[in-house]
Amino acid sequence: MKNDIDRVLFSEEQLQRRIREMGAEISRDYAGKNPTMVCILKGAVMFYTDLLRNIDVPLTMDFMAVSSYGNKTKSSGEVEIRKDLSTSIENKHVIIVEDIVDSGFTLSYLTRMLASRGAASIKLATLLDKPSRRAPGITLKSDYSGFEVGDEFVVGYGLDYAEYYRNLPYIGVLKPEVYQG
Repeated sequence: MKNDIDRVLFSEEQLQRRIREMGAEISRDYAGKNPTMVCILKGAVMFYTDLLRNIDVPLTMDFMAVSSYGNKTKSSGEVEIRKDLSTSIENKHVIIVEDIVDSGFTLSYLTRMLASRGAASIKLATLLDKPSRRAPGITLKSDYSGFEVGDEFVVGYGLDYAEYYRNLPYIGVLKPEVYQG
């Protein structure tokens, strides 16, 4: 697997340092609010668990599985809900935790859908933001963002290519020959 990585963008230490900072920001902003943290499976799991361990306010956890990619490298623009929330979010402060904002289709859709369920507020925490890939007309911005990345195919720390590379402890750039065939 490591031979498929062109270079490391963010080391394990860099990731953990930024996640601690994000946890402190969320703890300050949500003092007395008891947020519901919604993990977008599968890619955000590692980020989600590390982030929650760095938040010092009472919170609840829930999970959603959505897809707009399948095994492709570009979003189809259509969002499929594969696993929905287990509990109601009515009148709750929701923080959606996602691994990366790319085209913005998935998170724009989820934000609208969850707002229609009566959440008191909805914020977005993402480990990576790739604004250069935002779809036309999508102005989505993370409330809590770890790192901005360029238009490169990144894997590791939960992010995958065809379900592989998620278990790398860092985020790296996948060599183009690996995903282009």
